[in-house]
Amino acid sequence: MDVTRNTQLQSEATQAPQSITLGQAFWYWLKLGFISFGGPAGQIAIMHQDLVEKKRWISEKRFLHALNYCMVLPGPEAQQLATYIGWLMHRTWGGIIAGGLFVLPSFFILVGLAWIYMAYGSVPAVAGALYGIKPAVVAIVLFAAYRIGSRALKNRVLWSIAALAFFAIFALKLAFPLIVLGAALIGYLGGLYQPEYFRAGGGHGAAKVDYGPAIIDDETPTPQHALFTWAHFWRVAGIGLGIWVAAMVILTVAYGWHGAFTQMGWFFTKAALLTFGGAYAVLPYVYQGAVEHYHWLTPIQMIDGLALGETTPGPLIMVVTFVGFVGGWVSQVFGTDAIVSSAFVAAAIVTFFTFLPSFVFILLGGPFIETTHGNLKFTAPLTAITAAVVGVIVNLAVFFAYHVFWPHGLAERIEWAAVVLAVAAMVAIFRFKAGVIPVILCSGLAGMVWKLFA
Repeated sequence: MDVTRNTQLQSEATQAPQSITLGQAFWYWLKLGFISFGGPAGQIAIMHQDLVEKKRWISEKRFLHALNYCMVLPGPEAQQLATYIGWLMHRTWGGIIAGGLFVLPSFFILVGLAWIYMAYGSVPAVAGALYGIKPAVVAIVLFAAYRIGSRALKNRVLWSIAALAFFAIFALKLAFPLIVLGAALIGYLGGLYQPEYFRAGGGHGAAKVDYGPAIIDDETPTPQHALFTWAHFWRVAGIGLGIWVAAMVILTVAYGWHGAFTQMGWFFTKAALLTFGGAYAVLPYVYQGAVEHYHWLTPIQMIDGLALGETTPGPLIMVVTFVGFVGGWVSQVFGTDAIVSSAFVAAAIVTFFTFLPSFVFILLGGPFIETTHGNLKFTAPLTAITAAVVGVIVNLAVFFAYHVFWPHGLAERIEWAAVVLAVAAMVAIFRFKAGVIPVILCSGLAGMVWKLFA
């Protein structure tokens, strides 16, 4: 019996799995939406383990090829990777389903948490949990800067770009888009005159492990729907732009250009196009707009939103759903008797405009990428942008630390309990390699105990 079983397993390992229907894929993408914790690195690792190693839907080489493309794009790379694989396997609807289900569970979870936060945030237990979570967020953001910096800052020029970016946003209060453009210009010129300082890091490298034949294997011909044609390119571009224009026109006609919903659509469209380097990189821009310009929420609420976003599955950029919910709650577009409805619609609008470009980028560029089957490399401008992102994230950590440790200003006393929790979280993350979720949960529990019994 064992010999027969072993022979069967060996045979399965040398044969590609049976083709997967769209229905079967639907249930997998739905499951992934509920278990995709751990930020982009954790989410990509989950997809690699499932789709490359276990299910063998796609070979490692094709998986990494798609990932390298997604890393170059603005937007959440893990969600875009799911969209790409879903599109490659099951055409446009496959991509929409995969990318949509990647964020949909997180959307409803965050809306629920945001409602609890706005309605019951002053309850001692809830307030205590948030008190403990916020110092942990400071440690998590610092770790994000360290993680990205250790990969991106490979020489003194890139270190200098990071320092300049920090100075520009911290001292000069320059808008994030200007910093991105400045870094891109430095990278472009540096690539022309000093290319040795801006060489690409090689993306995620080449595939080295063979997990057996896959449905989409190394040499599997590109499906007919994934072949590049200019007709397809312009059709997708037209449809994507048309959807965006139609949505903006509807909001403008219904609420006016200066209405809260319309401005949310416009602002988060811009934010979606600036998310080079992940969610931590664009959060300062979201803060500048949502907190300082539009006053949709307060600095403390922004930190609380990031803390809640860290505890839910899906891309961290889903924190914009929280921002939209609170902004809709405060704006009361539907009146004082329908605050929750206003908040829900605002959250949906913000999420829609944030993720629409990601779908368009994949459906637009995927066919071109499939014609290359080579490893994509970061350009010099993107290398410089990534370096600048490190400085921007450090500024974000300083901003969070200020509001968490001195919630009433530098003239008032420091919150020593928050400092202790932040140090403990940093030790757990840096020294013991603890995961984000355990650190968040333990910090929240410690904060709850402190507030209830101190």
